[in-house]
Amino acid sequence: MRPAPAGLRTVIAEDHVLLRDGLIRLLTANGFDVVEAVDNGPMLREALVRNRPDVAVVDVRLPPTFTDEGLVAAIAARRDVPGLPVLVLSQYVEQLYARELLADQAGGVGYLLKDRVGKVEEFVEAVRRVAAGGTAMDAEVIGQLLGRRSAPLTRLTAREREVLELVAEGRSNVAIAAALFVTEKAVGKHISSIFAKLDLPPSDDDNRRVRAVLTYLQAAPGAR
Repeated sequence: MRPAPAGLRTVIAEDHVLLRDGLIRLLTANGFDVVEAVDNGPMLREALVRNRPDVAVVDVRLPPTFTDEGLVAAIAARRDVPGLPVLVLSQYVEQLYARELLADQAGGVGYLLKDRVGKVEEFVEAVRRVAAGGTAMDAEVIGQLLGRRSAPLTRLTAREREVLELVAEGRSNVAIAAALFVTEKAVGKHISSIFAKLDLPPSDDDNRRVRAVLTYLQAAPGAR
């Protein structure tokens, strides 16, 4: 496993003490600098604005409401600190919260189910990717968000939808090619076609990949 770039400052929000301590130990062991760990929504917003971390790892449901407190605090903090990278952890797929997080199309975002934390290498890579401004979306989250078609999605072929779902998970072209049993060149052509169909103007590929994912997820029915 590659170590995280030196000095990646991280804020953690998790009310279960064992999981919070586990996240601190896991990320610290992999080169992250955990500058603060909190257990409720109000403290989270204050910690994010005060520390302006490189990435935040946030549980959706925090005290005092145990509903969407973590997401509300993270979204509010992103208004105060534009582009603040946030990786959300949730026990369940909560579609409205995921769309709310994606609404401003600024900064790295991720949404993973909590059981993914047990896959240490994948989880650490996801945190690193979000800190770098990318996306890390759980396959189950993507599946539920994109279960039905909406106007922008009708432009994409079935294969292009498959490719973009894998892009949303944060996979590279090489990994996508392996997953779909096609060549890397074929994946590149599909991605170029996706960019064109979603009206994404030329820019660096990483930026367009993130914008394509956000456009795709926000196009899901019911998005704000």
